[in-house]
Amino acid sequence: MSKRPPHPPLGAVWPGRPYPLGATWDGQGVNFAIFSKHADKAELCIFDDKGRHERQRIQVRERTNDVWHCYLPEARPGMAYGWRIHGPYKPEQGHRFNPHKLLLDPYAKDLIGELRWSDALYGYALGSKRQDLSFDRRDSAAFMPKGRVLETAFTWGDDRRPEVPWQDMVIYELHVRGFTMQHPDIPEHLRGTYAALGCAPVIDYLQRLGVTTLELLPVHSYLNDRHLAEKGLQNYWGYNTLGYFAPENRYSASGKVKEFKTMVKTLHSAGIEVILDVVYNHTCEGNHLGPTLSMRGVDNASYYIANAEQPRYYDDFTGCGNTVNLEHPRALQLVMDSLRYWAEEMHVDGFRFDLASALAREAGKVENLGGFFDAIRQDPTLNQVKLIAEPWDLGHGGYQVGNFPPGWAEWNDRYRDGMRGWWKGDSGVAGDVAHRLGGSQDLYGWSGKGPHASINFITAHDGFTLHDLVSYNDKHNEANGEDNRDGNSNNLSWNCGVEGPTDDAEVLALRERQKRNFLATLLLSQGVPMLLAGDERGHTQQGNNNVYCQDNPLGWIDWSPRPEAESLRDFVAELIRIRRQHPSFRRRSFFRGQPTGEGATKDVVWLRPDGREMTQDDWGEHVRCLGMLFSGTGITDVGPRGEAQQDDDFLLLLNAYHEPLPFSMPAPPGERWTRLIDTARASDLWAELTEASYPLQGRSLVLLRRSRGAA
Repeated sequence: MSKRPPHPPLGAVWPGRPYPLGATWDGQGVNFAIFSKHADKAELCIFDDKGRHERQRIQVRERTNDVWHCYLPEARPGMAYGWRIHGPYKPEQGHRFNPHKLLLDPYAKDLIGELRWSDALYGYALGSKRQDLSFDRRDSAAFMPKGRVLETAFTWGDDRRPEVPWQDMVIYELHVRGFTMQHPDIPEHLRGTYAALGCAPVIDYLQRLGVTTLELLPVHSYLNDRHLAEKGLQNYWGYNTLGYFAPENRYSASGKVKEFKTMVKTLHSAGIEVILDVVYNHTCEGNHLGPTLSMRGVDNASYYIANAEQPRYYDDFTGCGNTVNLEHPRALQLVMDSLRYWAEEMHVDGFRFDLASALAREAGKVENLGGFFDAIRQDPTLNQVKLIAEPWDLGHGGYQVGNFPPGWAEWNDRYRDGMRGWWKGDSGVAGDVAHRLGGSQDLYGWSGKGPHASINFITAHDGFTLHDLVSYNDKHNEANGEDNRDGNSNNLSWNCGVEGPTDDAEVLALRERQKRNFLATLLLSQGVPMLLAGDERGHTQQGNNNVYCQDNPLGWIDWSPRPEAESLRDFVAELIRIRRQHPSFRRRSFFRGQPTGEGATKDVVWLRPDGREMTQDDWGEHVRCLGMLFSGTGITDVGPRGEAQQDDDFLLLLNAYHEPLPFSMPAPPGERWTRLIDTARASDLWAELTEASYPLQGRSLVLLRRSRGAA
């Protein structure tokens, strides 16, 4: 059998241009450009179509402003490539160049192949007594994924961003793979992919539920950690970025980038936004003992924050071994170019920034008006998309809830903890709960922001699901192989009397009520609610609060038909319908606690169970029951033709006490109220009431409406 003839080498090599960075197909050839300030030499490596065999190595001789560049007129889309960068290997000075290590282009927009773990991936001799001060000469190309030249053309047609106003958003946080892996109505070969997320059954479900915005866990190409691979586990969540431009291939049924674009276009056509959870604070290369895969070998001293006294080591503000150095203009450019690419080329609607405080650090300190935020604020594309911060990192001074600049919303963990403590029955939290119900003016009002700056959530991917929050007192993470040491031990959870699964009917009923309490609180609070996918169906992770490595049914949504799951889903859909119908729950400004006009009542009044307005002395340690009366006379919302609209009055009753409490209806007596929600009732919710008091059950929430117009 004759051997396949080798590919002929590419011919002409032209100087090319230093911009744009990466591999750019212009319809006639491909321009290659890579930044490396401290390099001595750069070699472009061309591989066969499958990325397995190196066909040619081209020394790039052109260098402009620390960018190495060339143009290959014979190159075409689909061509696989990588880089070898020569320079000093002096870890003690922060330099880790090693030309024996094939490097992934930090700007690669498409990848081919998967990383296979090998000692050859490390720039030093693994196991050497000198550790990373040693130098390894083994070639890593056989174990590395390669970049692939991408044809970016795509027919977007009349695609437009839904541009859902902040106050109207209902965010739904989901994992692309986990959401659809067990969905019975999706073809098996599409499950777990971008294509599945754009399927009709998924679109129909999301629309029926009423969510407006998907927040996708990381979809940038990422790495499966070596210690997980050796245990037979997977990095499921994806917070381990390898490339900031290429979508993760594990989520692609076709292996083509356009599948992601098609998903976005389809969701947009259904009026649903797409926000990406992005991890620009660190990369998968880890600490000084990590592998050399991309930025470390391209220019370690520029891309990462080195310790000022010992540049061999990194300043780690992320807990992941390294921190991207956004004080360096080229590292900042990388992040900005990536964000702009996903907004302009992939049409996403916004970003949620993982450990966003790390992006604000300058000289080791968090500067919330630093270069990164200035760059975004002036960018004509990025200052028009949704920007959400996870407002903390693991470094000193990293907790910055309420301190991010105008234009940013934030995950509000004060909301999460306050509401968990309230429904758990903790004392001394009533005042905090009132702040959170009103949109957290104490956190965001000082800077001129509105309630939508607060992204309210009870649960998120990191931690217990809602079902587990009411079913477990303790985490049960044994499946992760870390002796249950991983994950947060402070969950503010309550198992309702029994740890884990039970057949006790009373316990089960209480758990379902607690779920409804949490969901109703979330969706009736001011601010932007965020639901964790599956919570509306009672998804359980069996008490595991850190399923980052569980790419299996433990982390996948269970779509099997269960009466309690369907009932809870319908309850959530009704809450979202109420929220959408009534601007009282979507206010654009904070309550003032004052009359809204001449002869009008206060816009919000806090009530005791006897129906009287609470005084300062009433906000004591042992308050377990609250009434929140808010008036619709002063709520104006711009209608479809620009007209002002008013709303009804609403009375929200929250009883975290375990015993029933009669709640006196506010004056004037005899007013007709309509019950919309009572979490102590599984059915027969709607009713007109004329009684002087409401029989508020233990551990329950009730929503009443006093109509000022049509229902």
